[in-house]
Amino acid sequence: MTTVTADPVPPSTPSGRSARPSRLRRSWEKHWYAWAMVLPVVIVLAVLIFYPLFRGIWLSLTNLTEANQAAEICTRSITGGEVCAENPNRWEFVGLDNYLNVLSGNVGNFWQWTGITLIWTLGCVVFHYGLGLGLAVMLNRPMWGRGLYRVLLVLPWAVPAFVSAFAWKFIFNERFGLANSLLTSLGIDPVDWFANQWTSLLTAIVTNIWLGVPFMMVALLGGMQTIPGELYEAAEIDGASAWQRFRNITLPGLRPVSMTVILLGTIWTFNMFPIIFLVTEGQPAGGTEILVTGAFRAAFEGIRNYSLASTYGVLILSILLVFSLFYRRALRKQGEVW
Repeated sequence: MTTVTADPVPPSTPSGRSARPSRLRRSWEKHWYAWAMVLPVVIVLAVLIFYPLFRGIWLSLTNLTEANQAAEICTRSITGGEVCAENPNRWEFVGLDNYLNVLSGNVGNFWQWTGITLIWTLGCVVFHYGLGLGLAVMLNRPMWGRGLYRVLLVLPWAVPAFVSAFAWKFIFNERFGLANSLLTSLGIDPVDWFANQWTSLLTAIVTNIWLGVPFMMVALLGGMQTIPGELYEAAEIDGASAWQRFRNITLPGLRPVSMTVILLGTIWTFNMFPIIFLVTEGQPAGGTEILVTGAFRAAFEGIRNYSLASTYGVLILSILLVFSLFYRRALRKQGEVW
């Protein structure tokens, strides 16, 4: 006769709870070294990312500016001392007023800046990917000096962004720039590149293309080298042309890499502050301002409007989050795991 024994019941504490350690405690006792290694990273992220994020969200719900941030207003008296009085315009919680004012156009130029930002982002990412793909295809083939070409094409990525920005700004200088010198040599009148909204935006896009293509090229070249060579050999034996091999083997093989670098390129370009700020400086008359430069000017120029700048920051984050969600959904419909 078989005797069935029940599982031992863990002893209970006087309060009636089981004395068995919790899952978190068991994990700590078994993997304490892993927790100890992760903890510094969590602390750094909390200090550098999460605290500023929640602080910015809170400020966007107030009317905090440079003028009303002090609780007291102090003035110097004739005798040399200071006389302080309570600030009657002390900042306060205003709820969603900042968002309503920005989205309705009562404050700033949110919709104009958004349109310029979308044009700027789309133009840059399309050329980043197209030129990067073309260069990656070229460098993936056996050729003399391929290693040297790779180093030279990566150099723009290694140069600090502000150095490239000043260099390209000088190239497009109306009087001394190389661009107008070439136009003059061809019998074309010099162009004041920064006097027109679209030519000024073009200079910024060209500068950012120069900076962004090397990253796309390196990422796509790495993706191409993971595609099995046997696929190309079999397609060539079957009589497939170079274009057919590219369309049916290379592009599908690059899809996971392409989806990732396009997403990263979109986010980086959307938030690319130094190129617009240093090359065009928003000229002419704010016609090339994008959302991040608009947020900067609200926070650091004139009477510093910290609440307005925080509102722009939250809206930028919201736009990118919505884009990422739809992008991820589109990838999942195509069978990509991301």
